[in-house]
Amino acid sequence: MARAAAVSPPTRLPAAGERSGAALSRLQLLVTRKLDGLLQGDYAGLLPGPGSEAGESREYRPGDDVRRMDWPVTARTTMPHVRRTVADRELETWLAVDLSASLDFGTGRWLKRDVVVAAAAALTHLTVRGGNRIGAVVGTGPPAPVRTGRWRAAAPPPGPGTLLRLPARSGRKEAQGLLRAIAEAQIQPGRSDLGALVDLLNRPPRRRGVAVVISDFLAPPQQWGRPLRKLRVRHDVLAIEVVDPRELELPDVGVLPVVDPETGELHEVQTADPRLRRRYADAAAAQRAAISAELRAAGAGHLRLRTDRDWLLDMVRFVAAQRHARTRGTTR
Repeated sequence: MARAAAVSPPTRLPAAGERSGAALSRLQLLVTRKLDGLLQGDYAGLLPGPGSEAGESREYRPGDDVRRMDWPVTARTTMPHVRRTVADRELETWLAVDLSASLDFGTGRWLKRDVVVAAAAALTHLTVRGGNRIGAVVGTGPPAPVRTGRWRAAAPPPGPGTLLRLPARSGRKEAQGLLRAIAEAQIQPGRSDLGALVDLLNRPPRRRGVAVVISDFLAPPQQWGRPLRKLRVRHDVLAIEVVDPRELELPDVGVLPVVDPETGELHEVQTADPRLRRRYADAAAAQRAAISAELRAAGAGHLRLRTDRDWLLDMVRFVAAQRHARTRGTTR
C-alpha cells in the first residue's frame, strides 16, 4: 500500500555517485551551521536518555520513574525525592539505514533517499561533536527481479537482501567516511528485510547506547516490531520515518501512470475518481497509524520527516519537544 511512484521523477539532489563530492560537503556544512547554535546546551543529544551516573536529587514530580526514588533523602526530608542521573560521556550510536527501492522516490523537494542521507548526516554531526563513536548497518534490498513482460516483473528473490555493516568509530574523518558509504550505497529494486536489519544492532550485544532506525517502515510491522522491542530493552531507540506526500493522498491529475519501485509493476490509475482518492487516503492513514502504534508499543521515539518540508527544522523541533518532556518528567 502507498508505494506507487510517478514515472516522471521530480527534480532531485545529485545522484548517489555525485553525493560523495561537493554535494555531500554542502550538506554537511548546512547541518553544521543549522544545528550548532540551535542545539547547544546540555550534553544530551537527539534522543535524551536518563544516563547511568548518579547526580543530584530533586523533589518527585508526577510522571517521574519511581525506580529512581532516592529513599534516604525521602526519609530525611519526609518529601518524595528522585535521584537525577548524568548522561554517559562516551556514547555509542548505531544507525540502521533502510535503503529499499521504495526510498528511491519523491514528489516533494527531495527524494526520500535524500532525506535519509540528510538525517544520517545530522545524526553523525550530533554524535561526533561530543567525541562519541557512531556506526551503521545499511540494507539495500535483494538482487534485481527478472522482468517477465512489458508490464510485470518476477517477484524479487526471498532473503534479507544486501546488508552492510560499518564499524563504530570516533572522529570526524571516520564519520565522513561512514556518511559517504551510506550516500554511495546502490539501491536494489526490491525490499530489504527491515527486521533482519534491526536485528543486526542486537548482535553482538553492546553496551547501552542510542540506536536509530531510518526507514519508510513500509514493511509489515510484524516483520520489524519484535526486533525493535528487543533493541529497546538495552538501548534508547529512535525511529525516523521518511514520508512522501503522494504516499498519503493522490492528486486529481487524471490518468496517472505509476510503478511500484520494489516489484517493477506498472499501472495506470484514474485519479479523477474521488472515491478512489478517498479510499487511497483512508488506507494510507490506516497504514501510518499501524506504524505509529507499533513504534509506541516498542517504546521507540518517533520522528516523521517529509520530502516536502524542512527536515532540519522538524528535527530541531523534535529535539526541543523531547527536552521539554524530559524536564516535565517523561521523555516519551
